[in-house]
Amino acid sequence: MIILIPLLQVISVALSIFWWIVIAMIVVSWLIAFDIINTRNRFVYTVWDFLNRITDPVLAPIRRFMPNLGGIDISPIILFLIIIFLQSIIGQLLIRLQMGY
Repeated sequence: MIILIPLLQVISVALSIFWWIVIAMIVVSWLIAFDIINTRNRFVYTVWDFLNRITDPVLAPIRRFMPNLGGIDISPIILFLIIIFLQSIIGQLLIRLQMGY
């Protein structure tokens, strides 16, 4: 019980950090798509590669189940909903554990 509360807090923080990584991936993908930044730049390529390596293992299974919507990828939105759901469950568990239920 004593180790469960810090563990849940760490998981919640990790989900929040992943949330921001996905947002960064979305922004960088838009900047690349609109040709504002170019992946021929070594730094841009390194950032883009890092973001893809972090997010693709989570987004790929979601993309497999999503219908083809042309050029629109809504898998990050589904991932955001999953993260919100998990964080709400973790929040409720933390409240119950701290109250002693």
